Amino acid sequence: MKFTTLSILFLLPLFAFCQEPIAQNYKIYNTAKGSMATVDDIVNDLSKADVLFFGEEHNDSTGHYLESLIFKKIAEKYPAKSALSMEMFQTDCQTVLNEYLADFIREKNLIAEGRTWKNYKDYRPMVETAKAAHLPVIAANAPTRYTNMVTRVGLTDLQKLDATAKGWLAPLPIDTATGPYYEKFVTIMGGHSAMGNLKIYQSQNLWDATMGWNIAQFLKSHQGYKVFQVNGGFHSEEKMGTAAQLKKYLPKVRIINIQAYADESFDNPDWSKFAKLGDYVILTNPKLAKTF
Repeated sequence: MKFTTLSILFLLPLFAFCQEPIAQNYKIYNTAKGSMATVDDIVNDLSKADVLFFGEEHNDSTGHYLESLIFKKIAEKYPAKSALSMEMFQTDCQTVLNEYLADFIREKNLIAEGRTWKNYKDYRPMVETAKAAHLPVIAANAPTRYTNMVTRVGLTDLQKLDATAKGWLAPLPIDTATGPYYEKFVTIMGGHSAMGNLKIYQSQNLWDATMGWNIAQFLKSHQGYKVFQVNGGFHSEEKMGTAAQLKKYLPKVRIINIQAYADESFDNPDWSKFAKLGDYVILTNPKLAKTF
């Protein structure tokens, strides 16, 4: 027994060394309370919401770690009543994704035929958590060929698609109301002159609307579920974009949004600069290696 106790005491610093580095590389802030928060605070807050958005930077290793951790905790807290929704899978790949989750097909088929992103390794832990717990994964995003089509010729040409193709999109016509989201989009594109015409903004709205529509349809048929939606940060920042489209399709839906940034102010953040962006803001250490 003495040897066992000494062994544990000897190993404790090693366990601390293994656990602390990642915790030291992110900070979570609750913007409503104006105070620091934890992952458990976020998961507990989901009791008052239906959808938790995680607005990520696609190559942020710490952000991906936190996504996986949060979804794992959601799956544990709401067994058989939680779902993962992902920008990273397109609606016409839902069957392939379902077949993988049901263990009908191999992972290599999911990767090839499900057209996973090149950095699928970053999202794999969440998919595997869903698979192990027998939880649904929503392939939320519009097929790229249709967003590309809108960028080239505009939204109206989507009406020419057949019924099957239209079934992979949000109902037409897509709402592309101008306003704060449009102005944010223009800014991120580098100004009106850089953006050219409205078609690229229309494709953004198709993207947002289709993700919002798919989440709404899922919730309508899965009462009481908690959905964890993962997308690029711009899609849900300030609860615009996909979050706003979801609200149009399901007005009573309750949303919490997390916005994560690998930000240069990590060591000494001015949280007031992030206050309007999300219910929770996560800053990660920008010095860490990116995943691509």
